[in-house]
Amino acid sequence: MGAVWAWLGPAWRRAVRVARLMIGVPDYDTYVEHMRRHHPDREVMSYARFFDERLQARYRGGGGRCC
Repeated sequence: MGAVWAWLGPAWRRAVRVARLMIGVPDYDTYVEHMRRHHPDREVMSYARFFDERLQARYRGGGGRCC
């Protein structure tokens, strides 16, 4: 049973990540990993600030979308 859970945990996390991408919910963990790996000198935003900035970027307007 332990082998099943060892496989299911990572598979579940991948499925959640894909679902979030499909509906447009930003992935904070991916952002943090990217910042630490590629921009170690820059400060990592808090989850609240990251989420707010992603919402602003998505719904700012001017993208040519209707409604």
